[in-house]
Amino acid sequence: MFSFCTDPSILTGWQWMSCYLTTGKHMSIYISVFTVLLLLAITAPVALAFGFGGASAARSNLAPLRWFGKSYIAIVRGVPDIAFFLFFVIALDQGIEYLRHKAMCPEWSEPIWQGNDFVVCQAAKMPLGNSPQWVHETYGFSLAVLTFAIVFGAFAANVLFGAMRAVPRAQLETAEAYGMTERQTFWRILVPQMWVYALPGLSNLWMVLIKSTPLLFLLGVEDIVYWARELGGTKTPRFTDYPHGDWRMWYFLALLVFYLAFTRVSEIVLERVMRRLTRGQATAGGEAQRKAPA
Repeated sequence: MFSFCTDPSILTGWQWMSCYLTTGKHMSIYISVFTVLLLLAITAPVALAFGFGGASAARSNLAPLRWFGKSYIAIVRGVPDIAFFLFFVIALDQGIEYLRHKAMCPEWSEPIWQGNDFVVCQAAKMPLGNSPQWVHETYGFSLAVLTFAIVFGAFAANVLFGAMRAVPRAQLETAEAYGMTERQTFWRILVPQMWVYALPGLSNLWMVLIKSTPLLFLLGVEDIVYWARELGGTKTPRFTDYPHGDWRMWYFLALLVFYLAFTRVSEIVLERVMRRLTRGQATAGGEAQRKAPA
C-alpha cells in the first residue's frame, strides 16, 4: 500500500481511490481473478479428457461400456447444472467422510445420521478441522474442478461423439483396406480428423464454461462475483476506513468488461485454431482456404 495511506481521513481524489483499491480486502478480489483463470486452465483439459473418454465409451463395441458412456452423457446433460453442483459436492464430500469414518473410527457406536445431521468422528473430517486454511481452500477448489469437469465433460462427450460420427466412413474403410488395426484406425485416422468437426461445439462449450464460473460460490469458493457483491455493498465508517455507498453496479460493470474481454480473446484464439485445423481438409472451411488468393 502507498505510504500516504496511513491516514485515510486526509486523502482526496485519486489518493483515496488508490488506497481504497489496494486494501487487503481488495487483494482478495484480485486473487479471485487468478482463481477463476486457474479453474478454467485446469478444468478445460480435464473436462476434455472426461468427454473423450465418454465419447469413446459411447461408440464402443462392448455393450456395458457403450451403455455407461451413453448414460453418462444423457444423465449429466439432463440435470440442471446448479442442481448437480449442489447434489454432487454434498454427496461426494459425505461419501469421502463416510468411508474415512468406517476405516478410522470402528469403535464409533452412535448413528452417523442423526435427524438431518451427518455426524462423523473428528478424525474422519475432510479436511480436518485443525488443518491450515490453505488445505480447506485447496480441497474446495479440487471439488470445484472435479464437479465442473464432470458436468462439462458430458457436454464435451456429446460433441466429440458427434464429431467422431462425422468423419467420413470412406476414410476409415481406406485405413482398414491398408491393413490398419481398429486401434490404429482410431488413433491415426479418426481422432486427428474429428477435431475439425468438434471445434465449433467445443468453442461454444468453452464460452459456456467461462460464463459458469460465477457458480463457484455454490461450491464454497470465494470467486470474483462473491467479492464484487461483498466489496460493492454499502460500507459505513464503523466497519472500514474507506466508507462508501452502494457501489455494486460499478463492481459488476467491471466484471462485465472482464468477461467480455476474456470471451473476445477466446474467440480470436479459437478462430485461429479453426483455420489451422481446416487447412487441407475436405470441409467448407478447408475449401474456402484453398480457393482464397495467395
